[in-house]
Amino acid sequence: MTLAYSFICLLLSLLLILVQATGRNDSICPKSFSCGENLTDLSFPFSLSTQPDCGIISISGCDAKSFPIIQLLPGGDWYYVLGKNNSSVWLSDPKLQMTLTQHKCQAFNNNFSLPNSPSISFTMLTLYNFFKCNSTSNNTPNITQKKNDTFAGYKMYNGCEGFSIYYKRLGDDKVKDIRADNLPANCSLIRLPIHSLSSDGDLFHLLGPEVLVEWELSDDCYQCHYSGGQCQTDITNNFCCHKDANTTRRSMMGLILAAVFGGVGLVMITCLVVYLILRYKKRKFSPSCFLSTKKFSDIFKHDFEGGSIFFGVPVFSYSELEEATNDFNSSRVLGDGGFGTVYYGKLKDGREVAVKRLYEHNCKRMEQFVNEIEILTRLRHNNLVTLYGCTSSRSRELLLVYEYILNGTLADHLHGRRAKQRSLAWPIRMNIAVETAGALAYLHASDVIHCDVKTNNILLDHNFSVKVADFGISRLFPDDVSHISTAPRGTPGYIDPKYHECYQLTSKSDVYSLGVVLVELISSMPAVDMNRHNQEINLANFAINKIVKCAFNELIDPSLGFDSDTKIWEMTTSVAELAFLCLQTDRDMRPTMVEVLDTLKEIQTSEFDDEKKAKVVAAPPFPESEDILLLKQVKSLPSPNFVTDKWITCYDINNTK
Repeated sequence: MTLAYSFICLLLSLLLILVQATGRNDSICPKSFSCGENLTDLSFPFSLSTQPDCGIISISGCDAKSFPIIQLLPGGDWYYVLGKNNSSVWLSDPKLQMTLTQHKCQAFNNNFSLPNSPSISFTMLTLYNFFKCNSTSNNTPNITQKKNDTFAGYKMYNGCEGFSIYYKRLGDDKVKDIRADNLPANCSLIRLPIHSLSSDGDLFHLLGPEVLVEWELSDDCYQCHYSGGQCQTDITNNFCCHKDANTTRRSMMGLILAAVFGGVGLVMITCLVVYLILRYKKRKFSPSCFLSTKKFSDIFKHDFEGGSIFFGVPVFSYSELEEATNDFNSSRVLGDGGFGTVYYGKLKDGREVAVKRLYEHNCKRMEQFVNEIEILTRLRHNNLVTLYGCTSSRSRELLLVYEYILNGTLADHLHGRRAKQRSLAWPIRMNIAVETAGALAYLHASDVIHCDVKTNNILLDHNFSVKVADFGISRLFPDDVSHISTAPRGTPGYIDPKYHECYQLTSKSDVYSLGVVLVELISSMPAVDMNRHNQEINLANFAINKIVKCAFNELIDPSLGFDSDTKIWEMTTSVAELAFLCLQTDRDMRPTMVEVLDTLKEIQTSEFDDEKKAKVVAAPPFPESEDILLLKQVKSLPSPNFVTDKWITCYDINNTK
């Protein structure tokens, strides 16, 4: 073991030399920084205005009583920054605000736009379409008639000299959208940010200076930055990666060191691998690797091969389960669990079972194995999978035996092999949502956090009733603490971003994961899909973008029949709005699992009326406005003032008369 330790230390020393030789000078450019109370954990492409070479987007005024200001590109305009979330920021344009406050019609002179560069691009998510039609003497009867036909059902504002503005209320699906290439000759499309579009009020009161902006680094800039360079634009507006002499010297030194030590390192790694393989072969598997702790010793101290009961569950012999699974034949594989492969089996008494086989010789996996036994023996619920028993700790392998669930996983029915055969009808999906929330609410009431809620862990029986499974990484949650500090566990696409960021696990982490499952139920899309746009690979981001725009028809699976059934439309959009609440970045904004369950039951029984919709959650008000920007409210960005005002949903706007 001393030889292996020496090898590892020497390798680490070499790696440290290489890192020091090629790394960036972090003493000059901090990895992250804060600006005021609300902008925390900022990193590239952001930088303080006092350190312009450390980023692209400059921030200043961090000590100001009002909001900090931000400059998206060097030499560009400055904006107030109201909040930040992942790769998006809320901005307020002071020039536009002044124009709107003074009721100046110049606001309609141009589209609201932001600069782009070869290093970074910006997308504005909260702009709305207005149509500006000039009043000219050349308005023939044909042009006038075409204008009247084109904007039928649209509201008109004629308070500006020389032109009129046409627009429709947000969410008014009865009025058709107009394509820019189908406008009358004297009309043009103008896109501006809004507060809201209600039926009353002056147009200038409906417009607002706030806009939600997403940014995306170019591939060239990303590679340049993480190789130690600075993303810049030359005089021809082409991208260039600037590296100073120190950076170039460090890179050359790194290449030289890599060439010198590369051969030595390869030999050392080879020797280490051979050493570890030989040492591994000399060791036989022993339960002592997980019996070393008092917890495991207590669990297994009365356990023996061939015994009838231990730790509260029946004990099966290894040979019995080997026979039931046909010697763990690969044709019997049902799937891979969090820490083992699951096989179909049939016991001598005729019971069909699912047998989970622990991945071999891994103490950490054994801890999770025991964790699942400990939790499942405490719980009894119709929508939790039943544990029939396990093998002895002294058995050749550790195996868990569950009831066999005939219809497989929910994931398989939504976007897997079974989905191609027959799509689940909406009433079945609605019931699955209710039963899953019910099972998780029971877990939370029993001081258990599942930690890995996903459609692959939701099994369906012959009646399509839910059986929540896979408790290997679940945690017992003491009732006297607010959270558990632990390294993030779970599956990409379902992990609570706050848990991933702060390493603090709470019951609201399960609520976030269930929000992803709810979106899968209404969309039939997987939680992660590399074929989607970069910003929408994660289904949670995709759903938030669509809900923010009230584009439910782009989110909900058309096969559910929402376009021909009003009731299905109302239920699926209500579930979408509930899922949105579950996906809030701020945990305090998420409902509890019991609240999710109650809401789903109300939706299922058609008792989720307009008043209850309006009271689902409160949202942060914009400090300088009485009216609250709709799309800002459904985003998860906290504002300086906290939760006090009513949240207005797309449903409310659609039903405003």
